[in-house]
Amino acid sequence: MVYWTRLTNLANILTGLRLVLVPIFLVALFAGNGHEIVGRVAAFVIFTVACVTDRLDGLLARRYGMATEFGAFVDPIADKTLIGAALIGLSLLSDLPWWITVLIMTRELGVTLLRLAVIHRGVIPASWGGKLKTVIQAVAIDLFLLPLTQLSGPFHLAASVVMAAAIVLTVVTGVDYVAGAIRAVRGVHQTAS
Repeated sequence: MVYWTRLTNLANILTGLRLVLVPIFLVALFAGNGHEIVGRVAAFVIFTVACVTDRLDGLLARRYGMATEFGAFVDPIADKTLIGAALIGLSLLSDLPWWITVLIMTRELGVTLLRLAVIHRGVIPASWGGKLKTVIQAVAIDLFLLPLTQLSGPFHLAASVVMAAAIVLTVVTGVDYVAGAIRAVRGVHQTAS
């Protein structure tokens, strides 16, 4: 009973909600072949709500002692699923170049695999830069979700500038995580010597 109570705490429910919102988001995004204004606005709202649940579940877990192994495992999966679905969806609609989607998804998958590879040597905590990267990625995706990018040159330019910042942060924080993993491995080897 204690396990079920911990599993169904509010932080974990919000994480689960984020996963449930992904297919609903995709249905909204692809409504009218991705060009229906109501569908795009709905996709924007759903994506934004999902991003807010990401922030809330982390705050609740830390502040009120709701952290669980389930949450620690599923939260990053929910994050990557949401971001990946949005990027792939936007690229399929030709609203975002595929190279951006491939770059961001490669970094996300690479960092996740790297963390798993060195977890027995020490956890690589989320950095301030990584958290900023996530926020900037979400804002950039949100801007591309709005149908205004197709209507207004200046708005599209603004969305592109924010996405460029997200790309820079994606690369820089990816390199930082690799350096952190190398330090973690070296630290274990030096301690063992």
